Amino acid sequence: MSTETKTTCPYCGVGCGVIASVDEAGKVSIKGDPDHPANFGRLCSKGSALAETLDLDGRALHPEIMGERTSWNTALDMVAQTFRQTIAEHGPDSVAFYVSGQLLTEDYYVANKLMKGFIGSANIDTNSRLCMASSVAGHRRAFGADTVPGTYEDLELADLVVLVGSNMGWCHPVLYQRLAAAKAARPGLKVVVIDPRRTATSDIADLHLSVRPDGDVALFNGLLAHLVQHNAIDQSYIAAHTHGFAEAFAEADMSMADLIEATGLPAMQIRQFFHLFQMTEKSVTCYSQGVNQSSVGSDKVNAIINCHLATGRIGRPGIGPFSLTGQPNAMGGREVGGLANMLAAHMAIENPGHRERVQRFWQSPVISDKAGLKAVDMFEAVADGRIKALWIMSTNPVVSMPDADRVKAALEACPFVVVSDILKYTDTARLADVLLPATGWGEKSGTVTNSERRISRQRPFLAAPGEARPDWWQLAEVGRRMGNDTAFAYATPGEIFAEHAALSAFENDGERDFDIGAYAAIDEDDYDSLRPFQWPQQFGKPLGETRFFANGHFYHADRRARFVATSATLPARTSLDFPLILNTGRVRDHWHTMTRTGKSARLSAHIAEPFAEIHPLDAAQYRIADADLVELSAENGARVIVRALLTERQSRGSVFVPMHWTGETSSLGRVDALVPSITDPVSGQPALKHVPVAMKRYAAKAYGFAVSVEKPQHLDAAYWVTAKADGGWRIELGFEHDTVDWEAWARKAFAIPADVGVTGYADARSGDTRLAFFAGQRFLAALFVAASPVAVSRNWLVGQLREQQAETAKRYEVIAGRPSADRPDPGAIVCSCFSVGVNQITGAVRQGCSTVEAVGATLSAGTNCGSCRSEIRRIIDACHVLAAE
Repeated sequence: MSTETKTTCPYCGVGCGVIASVDEAGKVSIKGDPDHPANFGRLCSKGSALAETLDLDGRALHPEIMGERTSWNTALDMVAQTFRQTIAEHGPDSVAFYVSGQLLTEDYYVANKLMKGFIGSANIDTNSRLCMASSVAGHRRAFGADTVPGTYEDLELADLVVLVGSNMGWCHPVLYQRLAAAKAARPGLKVVVIDPRRTATSDIADLHLSVRPDGDVALFNGLLAHLVQHNAIDQSYIAAHTHGFAEAFAEADMSMADLIEATGLPAMQIRQFFHLFQMTEKSVTCYSQGVNQSSVGSDKVNAIINCHLATGRIGRPGIGPFSLTGQPNAMGGREVGGLANMLAAHMAIENPGHRERVQRFWQSPVISDKAGLKAVDMFEAVADGRIKALWIMSTNPVVSMPDADRVKAALEACPFVVVSDILKYTDTARLADVLLPATGWGEKSGTVTNSERRISRQRPFLAAPGEARPDWWQLAEVGRRMGNDTAFAYATPGEIFAEHAALSAFENDGERDFDIGAYAAIDEDDYDSLRPFQWPQQFGKPLGETRFFANGHFYHADRRARFVATSATLPARTSLDFPLILNTGRVRDHWHTMTRTGKSARLSAHIAEPFAEIHPLDAAQYRIADADLVELSAENGARVIVRALLTERQSRGSVFVPMHWTGETSSLGRVDALVPSITDPVSGQPALKHVPVAMKRYAAKAYGFAVSVEKPQHLDAAYWVTAKADGGWRIELGFEHDTVDWEAWARKAFAIPADVGVTGYADARSGDTRLAFFAGQRFLAALFVAASPVAVSRNWLVGQLREQQAETAKRYEVIAGRPSADRPDPGAIVCSCFSVGVNQITGAVRQGCSTVEAVGATLSAGTNCGSCRSEIRRIIDACHVLAAE
């Protein structure tokens, strides 16, 4: 007998419904919720593997002060007293909160209320600043509010979907599958992908535009000018509902030659895209991090919105601009004013009337009267001593912030750092003066809001481990200990949600877009059973249209939208010393800094180490071969070492490196250390996708690969990366020395007892060393060292950690690093959901499977989340090419 709990996935902004089942033995299983309107039962590889991430390994289970266990009372008293004393001596702006889109709305609300209404500073910002701030700025400039006009259904109703700076196939996989299914059912639906890289998302594109980095403003300015020149604008809509059209057009008008130069695109592709948009009324333009994470991100957003306003294509079914949020509750954080330049309930901190209203509702002694420090500026203020006490919640800025090494140094020097997290050992948690153990997914209770404004419940189905407590409780306790007992006397998250809903409706009367007043009097039973809903939901009114702006009613004072004139001038970045452009982002199966996904062996099987995607011609210029180690360096002196992945899907002159690897999982994989603190002047969002770098081959003296039952602890190597494997760990290595006592090295690294024997060989002439350690029949570890990148069957070797190794022949196979001919090697994992490798897929193709569907019917690969379907298709095509040759 098992119990089922309906909850919401904690990963991306799609906000998928999840059903968690817990059996009598406490084992958790996960499936998609077929009734949830975001995903209708679909889950991506990350969501499918959630049950594999719930162990207590590395969890923070008790409060600590300076690394020593303490009580909650002592820890909370210290936090409250230190913040209170710092404020008394240096003023409210000497303290700050840095929070996260991983928080639930209830956590976010209490943090915002405490900082802005009771401390009296707006120094609360969020890692959503790194992913969604430019969308917020663009929406507020255009619409007068941070409003996402459309819904997911629009992707299926549109006749044209334009994906700008969005690798939806990997970053929003369930939405991608909805779009792919709609296109399969209605082939007339056209998809345009605008991205410097040809990503997995491009595989369903009718047109892929490999635009120059930050060339998007020019492209959409050009589209606006084209629409005007071809009489394809809605003049009556413009006249009745907008301002600023003439100024926007004047800035947008440019010659085709200038457009080609700014975008790097051929004229034929530009004209093809412009014609498609011009002729297709039902058009949706989705944009994500490739738009937002830019020094001109706000202008990119407004250049896109300008084209929709000019054609009146907004707010109707299958029509409109659509911002795809990155985190599960980036939108919820925006609703409660989690950004330093916003107030709760979509009110504006610069508006005196809004400030007075919020202060009166909260009955707070003060209210912050100016915007606080945005994320990059906040850590600069930590570095120079203006901020003397900082509370970091549910995020890892030592890895994810730009100029990450400087952020680390700032935290090391900060007089008082509090970290609330579920893990005891992260790059950031290691720097905490006070570490507060937080509850994690499966233990937390609250709400999140997805990209289409749909609020869903996260419900607990596991008991909180150790002394872990919810973030809202921690914040409320500190608020009470700072002398604000009544304002923070919350007993449940349901009480906080009701207050949040009441504030959204307080003196609103349609003035503000965000209104969930229908839930202001919600009781605990109704909160527990709350079904997913989209806002707005006003008190006493029937549920109306869930799209915004079709009627031309916007949220500027005059109810008109604003065209924003956007400059197409490209930021100058590269130089002779740093000639390449670095683009950072996500991979399919990992999330942020891997504190959750890194626990799943299955999710690490597809990509187990950081890499640089490099065009083969660029690689040849730098004498880099596939699988070489590559060193990237930046103007700030930082460097990373990653694996080379040569692919023509990358544009020349650019490299892509994922952002997931940390100081806990790699020696030099923290790619955001390379990123300078350059931000969009409007949104404050850093330019994480346009970084000038130098590149060279890292000439290791020796390369290594290892598997180990025990987690490695002492990796004395210039390059190392660890990844969870089924039954143990896998490790990639690069050494600056080739004359090492490899047996001694392995025994220390993998905690091999002295009485455990070793099998293998060392060839001094070739530099090859292969060692395996067996305790009786149990395989403990193996180390492979070579003068070039080690060629062994990695996933097969990982699988041997789970098997008994009594036979001499099997031990020889381990030393060889590959199975005998009668024992199949699955090869590198392609489908994480079903652990299907490339060798299995090629085998199926050779047996007659000529389509992705046929491979799926034979191996199940690609039949769950579908994120690997494009990779399967490329394998099929490659097999056909080889057969033809």
